Amino acid sequence: MPQTNPRPVAFFDLDETLLAVNSARLWARHLWQQKQVSHLQLARFFAYLLRYKLALIDAEKIAALAAEQLLDRVEDDLRAQVHAWYDLHVQQHLYAEGRALVDEHRRQGHALVLLTAASPYLAERVLQDLRLDFALSTRPEVLHGRLTGKLIQPLCYGEGKITWAERLAQEQHLDLDHSFFYTDSFTDLPMLRRVTFPVAVNPDPRLRRLALREGIPVRHFKA
Repeated sequence: MPQTNPRPVAFFDLDETLLAVNSARLWARHLWQQKQVSHLQLARFFAYLLRYKLALIDAEKIAALAAEQLLDRVEDDLRAQVHAWYDLHVQQHLYAEGRALVDEHRRQGHALVLLTAASPYLAERVLQDLRLDFALSTRPEVLHGRLTGKLIQPLCYGEGKITWAERLAQEQHLDLDHSFFYTDSFTDLPMLRRVTFPVAVNPDPRLRRLALREGIPVRHFKA
């Protein structure tokens, strides 16, 4: 049987790219409202996020701290909680332009891939909602149905996004050399360099400067 040509790919970041918000902030606030974290823990988490924005702390440390908070959680219970939270509090923040962009790539026959540092439980609901083909995300380690408080390496972040994208491409016969990537974040620079068609969506200041300097297309979505 003749080998078909590999399929071009459109990769999409999630937070502040397809979503008009940062899902980690929404989730932290949700946990506080559900009395699953204290006010002090919430304040500490927001402080970590601010330090991350200011490049004073790395994402791996934040992710590790968040994973530790989930030690011994039953995975199915966490999945159900995240899915319900998405339906009530997150779905409404999806950009209409993002949905249209996904549909545009679908019409072109491209593989549609969510590429996010967010949890797999959030990623799988976005995949279902937008009818994507695949979702790559930062995954917690699970043993006997419970979270161990650790994360599977590498995180789906920075260089790690390339690792997971290339692994998927090899498994699913996808063409990374004719691929797109949409993101708001300068931290996604490695993956922006890896694809043929990088696009900055509502870019942060560092990515905006880079896009202007290098001629990377910029798109602005409105909430």
